[in-house]
Amino acid sequence: MADVDGLGEAASAAASSSAPAPGLSSPLGWKERLRAGLAGTGASLWFVVGLGLLYALRVPLRLCENLAAVTVFLNSLTPKFYVALTGTSSLISGLIFIFEWWYFHKHGTSFIEQVSVNHLRPLMGGTESSISEPSSSSNDRESETSRQNVSECKVWRNPLNLFRGAEYRRYTWVTGKEPLTYYDMNLSAQDHQTFFTCDTDFLRPSDTVMQKAWRERNPPARIKAAYQALELNNDCATAYVLLAEEEATTIVDAERLFKQALKAGETIYKRSQQCQHQSPQHEAQLRRDTNVLVYIKRRLAMCARKLGRIREAVKIMRDLMKEFPPLTMLNIHENLLESLLELQAYADVQAVLAKYDDISLPKSAAICYTAALLKTRTVSDKFSPETASRRGLSTAEINAVEAIHRAVEFNPHVPKYLLEMKSLILPPEHILKRGDSEAIAYAFFHLQHWKRIEGALNLLQCTWEGTFHHVSVYPKKELPFFIHFTAGLCSSTAVIALLTHQFPEIMGIFAKAEAPEIQPRTSHMGSRTQPLEPRLLPQKISEVVLRSKHQKLFLQTIHI
Repeated sequence: MADVDGLGEAASAAASSSAPAPGLSSPLGWKERLRAGLAGTGASLWFVVGLGLLYALRVPLRLCENLAAVTVFLNSLTPKFYVALTGTSSLISGLIFIFEWWYFHKHGTSFIEQVSVNHLRPLMGGTESSISEPSSSSNDRESETSRQNVSECKVWRNPLNLFRGAEYRRYTWVTGKEPLTYYDMNLSAQDHQTFFTCDTDFLRPSDTVMQKAWRERNPPARIKAAYQALELNNDCATAYVLLAEEEATTIVDAERLFKQALKAGETIYKRSQQCQHQSPQHEAQLRRDTNVLVYIKRRLAMCARKLGRIREAVKIMRDLMKEFPPLTMLNIHENLLESLLELQAYADVQAVLAKYDDISLPKSAAICYTAALLKTRTVSDKFSPETASRRGLSTAEINAVEAIHRAVEFNPHVPKYLLEMKSLILPPEHILKRGDSEAIAYAFFHLQHWKRIEGALNLLQCTWEGTFHHVSVYPKKELPFFIHFTAGLCSSTAVIALLTHQFPEIMGIFAKAEAPEIQPRTSHMGSRTQPLEPRLLPQKISEVVLRSKHQKLFLQTIHI
């Protein structure tokens, strides 16, 4: 993500440098002036021009004769035609509605709107910028660049994800079931290819083998490829990373392999630093080697945390955050928060929260609920619902309740796991922000910290049950306009088709009455079509109804 932002900033800088200066803009030609004048008049000018063109060509195009022929054709149509027309329209609109509904639930947007914006709008000139002030155009470019840089990411890699070989595989050995979904493992494979590969892998045979290894779906095939890479190069850091993640059966074995990866990764990183300014390929290689080194140190810190060496883990994480501050997308501060809570160093936890609990940074359940835990800790041991209802809440209790409100509003799924109303499972490798997966990942590691503080879960339960609804859904998307439109079109045409089928003569009278009342020209040998006058419409309908009743009585008499 940091690389993407860097490329975006470089592209915006290049665009701003290539753009003409406000004071040195070239003069407009006659084509641009004509286009600006036509754009200013709007659609009214085109409407008037179209009417004038039709009036001028009314005789060569024989508009009156053609319109009269259309009137005769509409008057001669039978009710069966209208049944077929409305039925076909209902079927087509129903199919469009079903497709729109499926596409919206799968992709979260309307297919018709997406096609209109991406394909039809450029053809109609919607992307062309109108002639405006240079300052406003530069502001638009800056705002567009800022919107691209602040992109919303819904699925994040779990900062506290477990080790596949040493932890996830234990569950498989005991239950015989896979703890991770295929979708989750596929996202991890994409992350590994992004972090651990680059365009210069073909220069080193071991990296070429590892590039294929990260794409393998079968774990034994990945492990075999890692050993092949080590045969080609004994200092292949990514091969040790793969073996530590997937082959090591204990945390001790994983830590041993990560230490070997760290030794090889530091050597490669120093070598890349010396060659980074030679070419863009060397810069990409340095970014890749940086990602590998940061990943190894972070996993070593997590190994130390799991083996009880918490202060060592905290030191490694602090050094990482000082050495590589731009890599905030890895959320190393969430690992640091959990380790500091285990040490019960609440002052250090508050210092980390003051730095990362900022409106410009993406929120997480770990940040919101840890802030609520710290404020709850000051009042939870003496809190009582009966006492609070009798004397009211103190200032500290109000702050704690507001912090819990803020946390629950961010992710309403967490309290059920902290209060053990729902069973905990192994956390996934990727989480959905403000979703159930994030709640599982947070509660799996932080439930013990809430239990350690006396009365914290009690205050959480009282605040959550007394304030929030039983079911909280976030976010709730609104259906696009075209889903409502196609649903209404399908329903209306289906109703018209049913009425035309049940009452063909009445619907035929309505259809003919709505036809244009233009008398066609006829020769002395032809006949004139007499259109139905609107004042005779009720009389005609009553005659049709009486005739249909007489036919039914006659058929009943014959049957008897």
